[in-house]
Amino acid sequence: MLIVSGVVLTVYYEPSVSQVVYDGTYAPLRGLPMSRALDSTLRLSFDVRGGLLVRQVHHWSTLLMVAAITLHLLRLFFTAGFRRPRRLGWLVVFGLLVITLGASLTGTSLPDDVASGTSLAVLDGVLQATPFVGSAVSYVLFGGEFPGDVISRFYPLHVIVLPAVLLLLFAAGGYLSLKQKPAQFADGRTKTAKVAAVQGAGLFAFVAGVAIVMGATATINPVWLYGPADPAAVSAGVGPAWYLAFLDGSLRLAPGWEVVLWGKTISLAVLLPVGVCTLFLALVAGWPFIEARLTGDKAEHHVLERPRDNPIRTGIGVAGMTFYGVLWAAAGADTIAVQFHLSMNLLLHMFQVLLVIGPPAALFLARRICLGLQQSATEVAEHGVETGRIIRRPDGGYVEVHRPARRRPTELTSH
Repeated sequence: MLIVSGVVLTVYYEPSVSQVVYDGTYAPLRGLPMSRALDSTLRLSFDVRGGLLVRQVHHWSTLLMVAAITLHLLRLFFTAGFRRPRRLGWLVVFGLLVITLGASLTGTSLPDDVASGTSLAVLDGVLQATPFVGSAVSYVLFGGEFPGDVISRFYPLHVIVLPAVLLLLFAAGGYLSLKQKPAQFADGRTKTAKVAAVQGAGLFAFVAGVAIVMGATATINPVWLYGPADPAAVSAGVGPAWYLAFLDGSLRLAPGWEVVLWGKTISLAVLLPVGVCTLFLALVAGWPFIEARLTGDKAEHHVLERPRDNPIRTGIGVAGMTFYGVLWAAAGADTIAVQFHLSMNLLLHMFQVLLVIGPPAALFLARRICLGLQQSATEVAEHGVETGRIIRRPDGGYVEVHRPARRRPTELTSH
């Protein structure tokens, strides 16, 4: 869906920051100077038949793709589908996620409206806060002083380089899947290649239908409401896409610390959250190797685990999700404060406390739940499954009938 809609968009989009005066269909912006990039985006939205649908399908498909890759990573993590000999497959999926995030970031910057301009201003601020090399990196990226001509650099990345890398990673993932075959659960649940192909085709049709319905009925990224990019303009209530919100949330929660080293002021308010988020992503990428090193596990595994069977790993995974979730929610602190009439500062302090105590509490709770499920499974194995049938014993007492765990309900009925 991304490729098909993206090809259509490239036909009408002009990656240029040269100024024109808008004289298109949308009356509120008529006569306003803007870049050719925004002008072509507006013409695509209002003057090309089906153009707005294609734009919105492209945007919604991006969100669905990031969500699908994220869920796939979570499934691999909680079922231990990353262990030898599938550690390379984990890195491929993680690479897909990172490249998709890069493609999404470059794509949202192309309309050259106020929202995308604000995102680029934040990016420029992060780069400028990097000690010693930040200014040079920002100058190269933007082709001069901000805002420069970043579109001429992001456009080939978005439509050629990053899609090519994505296709290579998808091909690598497919090759590894055919070579190693996906790991299966211990109960023997598996499916043939024919069944998998039919299910895949049906799922593709379903996802395509959902993306089209969402594109036709749910407005997303209405650039005509924001107007052309302006370094001095900011839109209240407009935040990053959900998959990049944790980065924005980390910047909001970081304390405003600064230090002076070698005559240069270094802002920890930017470096600290960027460093923490980078470390978090590095831990996710290297987890298969970290776990193997900590446990000394060098064996090959072709059977998946249930999350309850490894309480520590499951607890760590839930703690990581909680850490990400707090940062994600903090990105919308301003909107939450307005909607619920709360103090912005109080809300940020609450998120800071949650960021510290939330992950350990989530780890403890998830581990206890897993241990409880293990105990319940042990009791079922020892005493059987409760049937709900109460019988009276010869001595007058009442007991519930249990059936063996290995026996199916149909077998009990037949008896």
